Amino acid sequence: MGRGKMVIERIDNTTSRQVTFSKRRKGLVKKAKELSILCDAQVGVVIFSSTSKLYDYSSSSMKSLIDRYMKAKQDGDHLPLHSDPLLQEAQVIREQLHNLLETHRQLMGQKLCGLSIKELHCLENQLETSLQGVRAKKEQILTDEIQELNRRGTMIEQENMELSEKLLLYDSTRNMNGMGSSSAVTINGFSNGEQASYMQLSENNEGSAAAEFGLQVQYNVFGGD
Repeated sequence: MGRGKMVIERIDNTTSRQVTFSKRRKGLVKKAKELSILCDAQVGVVIFSSTSKLYDYSSSSMKSLIDRYMKAKQDGDHLPLHSDPLLQEAQVIREQLHNLLETHRQLMGQKLCGLSIKELHCLENQLETSLQGVRAKKEQILTDEIQELNRRGTMIEQENMELSEKLLLYDSTRNMNGMGSSSAVTINGFSNGEQASYMQLSENNEGSAAAEFGLQVQYNVFGGD
């Protein structure tokens, strides 16, 4: 015959009660571990014996589990077992956002209290990796800008050379056509040579007029009519 169904009530015998407590406690912790592994759940178990001895198990940090439980209870974010899948997804996203914000604050040097040496070392490595990425990006931008400036300088130098060649060609063309070698300058419609002849003729005319005026005066003084 099989064993009869055990009545769930307090065991009066102290020895039997302690044996049952030990077996059931181990079985409960085993089930909690299996639940955590199989379902990727965060599980925490806290047990006090009748003699106030503490037994506990947590799939991660017991402190973080308790803090999360207290926050969820306070904010009313805890979900019932048979909630809407959309609400469950929203809860997961909310938790991911919370974790990202915590990581961001830690990367900014905030809320570092409570972190272990190992966690601080990991955080330092993340910051160093990020800093290396920033430096590499800055160097790449500077290199691109220098290359662009060199390219523009080469273009300007080439344009100057082309302009110089065009000016030389233009001057050569003018000299061949006789436009650049002529030194004749016209004043009041006369060239340089014509202007000189005109001025000499004017001076001769003025001299003749003066001589004629002198003869006329002499004639009048010495008895002319």
